[in-house]
Amino acid sequence: MQRIILASGSPRRKQLLEWAEVPFDILVKETAETWPPGLAIPEVPVFIARNKALAVKGPATDGRTILAADTVVVLGEEIIGKPRDRADAIGILSRLAGQRHEVITGVVLLRGEEEVSFYDRTAVWFHPLSLPEIEGYVDRYQPYDKAGAYAIQEWIGVVGIKSIEGDFYNVMGLPVSRVVQALRKWQ
Repeated sequence: MQRIILASGSPRRKQLLEWAEVPFDILVKETAETWPPGLAIPEVPVFIARNKALAVKGPATDGRTILAADTVVVLGEEIIGKPRDRADAIGILSRLAGQRHEVITGVVLLRGEEEVSFYDRTAVWFHPLSLPEIEGYVDRYQPYDKAGAYAIQEWIGVVGIKSIEGDFYNVMGLPVSRVVQALRKWQ
């Protein structure tokens, strides 16, 4: 497989690509994680991922495939982003506790003017969680850089998640198997 550009500073995406033995270099430029009003919820992370890919596109990436991704958590019809602070993280997790939500990751592969984009959805059900459990998790793991204020591979995922339907790695931030299949077809 050809070496790609990962347009993400996420340690989890880096780890997943390493596990999949995809060769890559990281190139990141700060982009706003905003979207136009009226965009369908599954298209939101694709829109943000596209902006991440376009931000790094340039002479340094000519001829190379850029991979960008963005993950959102959706409770009902509301997109829940990254928590602003401790109180917000506790509030988010209190709302998710005992509920079903979706994790949607948008993926964009960009090479020159060619683009492949898709999103992957995983349904997640949490067990009920007590306030002391939620506070303990937030204080120990400080999930401020994570959509939905949690990481499935941390304590809260191990003991708090009742079940999932879909790709586990999508919840970590990248549907890596689907990405690898897309890269194989495209390269």
